[in-house]
Amino acid sequence: MNNRRREILKIVSQNSRISVNQLAEKFKVSTVTIRQDLDYLEGEGFLKRIHGGVASLDSDDISSRLADNYESKLKIARKASSFVETGETILIEGGSTNTILAKEVSKKEGITIITPNIFIARECRKSKNNNVILLGGIYQKESESLIGSLAKLCIDNVNYKKVFLGVDGFTPENGFTSKDMMRAELATYIAHKSEKVFILTDSSKFGKSELTKLFDIKDIHYVITDEGIPHDDRDYLRKKGVKVIIA
Repeated sequence: MNNRRREILKIVSQNSRISVNQLAEKFKVSTVTIRQDLDYLEGEGFLKRIHGGVASLDSDDISSRLADNYESKLKIARKASSFVETGETILIEGGSTNTILAKEVSKKEGITIITPNIFIARECRKSKNNNVILLGGIYQKESESLIGSLAKLCIDNVNYKKVFLGVDGFTPENGFTSKDMMRAELATYIAHKSEKVFILTDSSKFGKSELTKLFDIKDIHYVITDEGIPHDDRDYLRKKGVKVIIA
């Protein structure tokens, strides 16, 4: 994704909708070029075209978050996808990097993808060779996630060996943390049932401590991130037995 397309995502997320002419004027390019950009971004599931312009998907500012550190997130997602094998059942929880992972996994065959996230389920819609299981629960509009006791009940009735989770922060003092208490509760529940737990996060989340604690570090097997992870955090995780992989 080039810089102009990343900037378009940010603008759309901030303005909800904007016209082709406005974008062409802002970037000093032709309307034909802007339409090509919008066709690409819509095809990737980042926004939706409307008559004469474009609108955001209004999914927890997903367009903006996908645009932030996109290249790093893409590398992380592709590295994570390399751990997924034909015939496996995996669970992808939520978050911008996991959204890109869903796209990458959808290119494979014979995979069953379980998710509590409607946005991620939509990202898998183009895949003809994989199955998607959308968990039930209380609909959280901002994140398009399904949460609560019904979601836990669904988790109890499915089996998976690998789970891919996102986080909002990490410090050695507080561990992995989240901004959302309800999603954090479900993510922790999901992690406890899996044989292998992967954390996918770009390095901007390290050094931050958010509202609520997630799973214990002992429950995590892999952290896939970029080279910007602080050395102290990387060494701390490795001493705790976590495999830190730089994408």
